[in-house]
Amino acid sequence: MKTYDILIIGGGSVGVPVALYLAKKGKKVAVVEKHASTGRGQNRAAIGGIRATFSDPAKIKICQLSLDIARTMHKDHGIDIDWHQGGYLFPVYDTERERSLKTLLEVQHKFGLNIDWVDAEKVQNLCPGINPRGLRGGTYSPEDGFASPLKTTGAFYKLACDAGVDFYFYETVLSFEKKDTKIVSVKTDKNTFSAGLVINAAGGDARKIGQLVGADLPVYPDSHEGGITEPVQRFFEPMVVDIRPDGHSDNYYFYQAAGGQIIFCITPNPKFYGKDIDNTSEFLPLCVRRMLELYPRLRNIRVRRTWRGLYPMTPDGFPIVGYTKEAENMLNLVGMCGQGYMLGPGLGKVIAETICDNSKDYKFIFDQLSPYRAFTGTEMLK
Repeated sequence: MKTYDILIIGGGSVGVPVALYLAKKGKKVAVVEKHASTGRGQNRAAIGGIRATFSDPAKIKICQLSLDIARTMHKDHGIDIDWHQGGYLFPVYDTERERSLKTLLEVQHKFGLNIDWVDAEKVQNLCPGINPRGLRGGTYSPEDGFASPLKTTGAFYKLACDAGVDFYFYETVLSFEKKDTKIVSVKTDKNTFSAGLVINAAGGDARKIGQLVGADLPVYPDSHEGGITEPVQRFFEPMVVDIRPDGHSDNYYFYQAAGGQIIFCITPNPKFYGKDIDNTSEFLPLCVRRMLELYPRLRNIRVRRTWRGLYPMTPDGFPIVGYTKEAENMLNLVGMCGQGYMLGPGLGKVIAETICDNSKDYKFIFDQLSPYRAFTGTEMLK
């Protein structure tokens, strides 16, 4: 029996930073990961954006913390994660989206976000060559940005190891032993663990882990694809997000990475539910057509490769953060809805301060993201 204060299931976008911040608070922490290394699940398919420009207080606060961590990683730890504070831009070409984004600004300002409406001229200055026809302006948040998911997870892994976290790779959780509603041991295909607290951060496998203790967490993965071009000299700064649906897809977004490559993704409609991560032939023609209509200047840049990853979705587009009645010492940090990379670092601080310092500052996050909420409504900028 291997004994720890806290056992984390999942060594990805959420599990690794949570392990780091718990270990920094003095906890003895282990991470069990079924893959060969950290970040081999959904994290490696992330495109790298980190923003706090959401429509709800929980995700705004978590990502404000994540942004603070990303922008100070090099200064605090000497680790370069390719952080670039280019901001997020939501260009607008119709009155419906102009009205909804301007209304949302009131909520975002209430929670201290640095985001405002900018006119069409400002949009064109931020993205020289963007399609000017019908451009009404957009919302712009200059403090958001992007970094390399590979380098970021590598940084958290190194820091977690330095803090004393033990990682168990190529190890799959098989079962839990419970006494009443408390987990007393966790069995994998290689070891048996005992821990006072078990954290489910299993990404696309979150529902399966929950079912092993009798809990049915509403996390249903669907597949999304992304791509990357050859590197070119920098010619625009922000992550560009077009939230207009077109009948075949919902929003799409792209940015120019620190190395000069254009990284892009699209939200398919209808969704591809399940865990299939094989590339499709539909993605590139659909996404490229929409990108070129918006930003013709991208036309002659060559695509290097595409890939496919999972968005572990919940019915309302919000994560699940909380304990279940079936296993009172299992904390679920799941259903990140494709935003685990930007939520993970902030969640690490929230969880560590709540568990180790008994902080009440983040109670509203647990209340809003409870596994027992109604799961009605939707995140406007999910």
